[in-house]
Amino acid sequence: MVSKRLGDVPESGTVAIANLVSQLKQEGVEIISFSMGEPDFDTPQNIKDACVRSLNDGFTHYTPSAGIPELRKAIAEKTERDNKIKCTAKNVLVTPTKHALFMIALAYLDPGDEVILPDPAWVSYEAVVRLAGATPVYVPTKFDDDFCMSADMIANAMTNKTKMLMLNSPSNPTGSVMHRDTLKGIADLCTDKNVTVMADEIYEHIIYEGEHVSIASFDGMFERTLTLSGLSKTYAMTGWRLGWLIAPEKDIAAVNKLQTHSVTCCTSFTQPAAIEALRGPQGSRIKMVNEFRKRRDLALDLLTEIKGIECNRPEGAFYLFPKYEQKISSDDMTMHLMKEAHVAVTPGRSFGPSGEGFFRLSYAASEENIIEGIGRIKRSLSKL
Repeated sequence: MVSKRLGDVPESGTVAIANLVSQLKQEGVEIISFSMGEPDFDTPQNIKDACVRSLNDGFTHYTPSAGIPELRKAIAEKTERDNKIKCTAKNVLVTPTKHALFMIALAYLDPGDEVILPDPAWVSYEAVVRLAGATPVYVPTKFDDDFCMSADMIANAMTNKTKMLMLNSPSNPTGSVMHRDTLKGIADLCTDKNVTVMADEIYEHIIYEGEHVSIASFDGMFERTLTLSGLSKTYAMTGWRLGWLIAPEKDIAAVNKLQTHSVTCCTSFTQPAAIEALRGPQGSRIKMVNEFRKRRDLALDLLTEIKGIECNRPEGAFYLFPKYEQKISSDDMTMHLMKEAHVAVTPGRSFGPSGEGFFRLSYAASEENIIEGIGRIKRSLSKL
């Protein structure tokens, strides 16, 4: 019999839809999928070549648990340059980004602690909070405010049990980007209330307007912020499972203690390739982001032609989060589009209570599939 804590954990809606898509494809059904949060580009060749070299050089054994020194140094250099966070290699733990999220929850949360989450938000945040025995506290955000939390909204959700705030900008599922003045207000609040921040910045380089701001860059925030990022989205390296945690040395030591008892270290031969990703040519990354911008604009134009659909203009990531007027649940809407249009999207409710009445559409797909898929959605919704 499984543990009670596992029973309390919500299922990943994205993975559930992906599994259904795979099943239908095996049955011969032609599905256009907008469900997975994965770039449809190949990993840049220079990065793959670096990985092959490391394999051929026999770099296939354990590394230091926190990562090889040169990679930790490269990540620190990137973080100080791009994120304006003053850090050194000692402030870096090389680890799969999602694994870092689990380790943070286990390292810092106890039963009775409360963790503030934006609503909607990536479902794995709630999952790790519950696995640690803590309680998620959702802050509902609004379509008209681009789904962004404010310091006042967070303050109203705080209690004497609040231990942590989880932020994600650019956001999955909405693509919203938190602006500098908003983050400054949140930073001041967390400093005043002595609250730790987990900042998930995995989409930091996929941004179209404005700027990406790291909350750890504000005065006094590095000491209370755990910043996550990685290579998956920026360099189309989802299968490599390679990312990092940026934090004060004492926090790196605490989380690394868990790493030594779990994966031990990141895959050895991918780490020299990660150095190449960070220090090598960035043309492929820039080209990919420009292509995502074109796809975003195309998908938005097509969605606005559909009666009963409204959608914000996201500033980052590669998701749209359309609102629909039909009076059915987001689960039912997703199943309708799957069965009637043969198009896969993710139900908004999978990302929290405020996601009801929405669905997530990933435009990490070809222009041809975007045009055909949204056309199918339009024809299908006209029948509801």
